[in-house]
Amino acid sequence: MSERISPYFMNRNLLLWASVGLVLLILLEAARVYFIMPFPGSQLDDAANLSRVSVAYWLHQHVGWLRGMGLLLVAYPLVRVLWRPARPSDRWVAGGLAIAYGLVLYVVNQTMMADHMFLQPTTKRMLSMAQNKIGTNKLVLGVVANGEARAYPIQLIGYHHQVRDTVGGKPLMITYCTVCRTGRVFDPIVGRQPMTYRLVGMDHFNAMFEDDRTGSWWRQATGEAILGPLKGQTLTELTARQMTLAEWAAEHPNTLVMQPDPAFREETDSLATYDLGVRRGKLTGRDSASWHPKSWVVGLADKQTAVAVDWNALVKKRTINTRLGAQPVLLTLAPDRLTYRAFDRRVAGRVLTFTPLADGQFTDRETQSVWSKAGLATTGTLAGQQLTNVPAHQEFWHSWRSFHPTTQKTEGE
Repeated sequence: MSERISPYFMNRNLLLWASVGLVLLILLEAARVYFIMPFPGSQLDDAANLSRVSVAYWLHQHVGWLRGMGLLLVAYPLVRVLWRPARPSDRWVAGGLAIAYGLVLYVVNQTMMADHMFLQPTTKRMLSMAQNKIGTNKLVLGVVANGEARAYPIQLIGYHHQVRDTVGGKPLMITYCTVCRTGRVFDPIVGRQPMTYRLVGMDHFNAMFEDDRTGSWWRQATGEAILGPLKGQTLTELTARQMTLAEWAAEHPNTLVMQPDPAFREETDSLATYDLGVRRGKLTGRDSASWHPKSWVVGLADKQTAVAVDWNALVKKRTINTRLGAQPVLLTLAPDRLTYRAFDRRVAGRVLTFTPLADGQFTDRETQSVWSKAGLATTGTLAGQQLTNVPAHQEFWHSWRSFHPTTQKTEGE
């Protein structure tokens, strides 16, 4: 009797061993994407989020040997149960789990990895305004390098997340995260060595990139490496301005404009209404009320201070006089109600206070000079003076406060 029972219980134990091992392998693959993709609870804005991302990074670095060791441990019991099960149903259980693991392995690594979901352009076309097919009412990220101007529609880079280009002989990495509404342009060179970056996932709902040289993970909103050998280093950010193509081209008539890649027409068409903030969806839709997680703000920051200006207040007032620490700043909104500009309010050592006029122009109370949308005094005692641009970013409130936790909220002075 004992000779019959022993093999039976041994096979049952092997089934248990194989089942537990396969479940753990499934969890290993699932954990690799759960902590860095927008699943429920995975991107909470709290101190523990970086710990979750750290776990994902460790799994990413060690998944090869973890997967191999797990497969070695389940190989014998799995084959034994499939070949000589204690009960016919055991073969179905073991086989079903093995198939489930294979499916999870395929789905996670071939369809759920961020760089497989959001692909790079296969054909990057930059055309002059005379040849351009992009609507002039579309929002772009405009950048100038060594005198050369280029415009990147956020509808396009919002899908691709990053576009690599060379502008004025300078390599650039143009990035956008639709979940944070953050557009940033970086110099991809670190330590005098150019690097290529791939989209790897999210941190605090913000796109995260991995460089091909060290495997470090970089936040898109700040350009900071948060994990890996280069942790603590920051990519050099170049000034980029978000405005409609019409406004950008008015300032830079010789600009080149990125065109849609026909290979991704369906994907980029899905973001056609993103500019206006009317696209539905928990991740990319806008909350039209003020100071909600998906509300729009204009963020200003220096090394010590950060300020967030309510977008609704800017729409209502059209000009907002505020401060970034000791720096007096002016925010203006163009008649298209999409293009914003930020200027230093100091002219010849004097701080000015501005009020709006028609057609996007404004005037200062101190001299009653009239200023163009681009910050040039056209009439008055200050005629010919040019206001200095100040870096500013429009983004969702949840994003700005996540990466600038000490920011101050304001609707202007």
